[in-house]
Amino acid sequence: MAKTAQIAWFSEIGKEDVAIVGGKGANLGEMTNANFPVPPGFIVTANAYYKFIKDNDLNTKIKHLINTVNFSHQDSIVQVSEHIKKGIMHGAVSDELKNEVFKAYRRLSGFKDALVAVRSSATAEDLATASFAGQQETFLNVQGDAVLMEKIKEGWASLFEPRALFYRHEQHFDHIKVGIALIVEKMIESEKSG
Repeated sequence: MAKTAQIAWFSEIGKEDVAIVGGKGANLGEMTNANFPVPPGFIVTANAYYKFIKDNDLNTKIKHLINTVNFSHQDSIVQVSEHIKKGIMHGAVSDELKNEVFKAYRRLSGFKDALVAVRSSATAEDLATASFAGQQETFLNVQGDAVLMEKIKEGWASLFEPRALFYRHEQHFDHIKVGIALIVEKMIESEKSG
């Protein structure tokens, strides 16, 4: 996979791509390439997230807001979280990325609006010293171009949920350097469980 790719299919990635697809994304690639039964999907890479943040001039704003947090007070964390997430939700996604996402979604869904899950895969997940699993959001039964793009932005914004901000602070991780990739995976209708 090209190290600058904004979209990557599971079959194109492996553990060597963890920095741009996150731990969960890299594992899905490894399982797909080992022929395990994995629902098909693609990843909106951390490159897309970083480009979105840069294109919308959000780095400076995010740094400033994080520097105002009093991590001893929940209200302070929540307030800053809301401001950052609002900035992300109001940001503009480039036409280039929209087109890539919509093209991949069409390919995944057989040229109709399939139901997909949008799952986070933070680039700092599952390190030896920390686990970021469960810190960001997952969205199920997402359908249609507009809803998919909205959930991608919500996924990016979830990197700044209060629990994620607090956890990174406690683990001494740089809030700006941690990125997020988003897994877009086809929902499978189950007939049985267990």
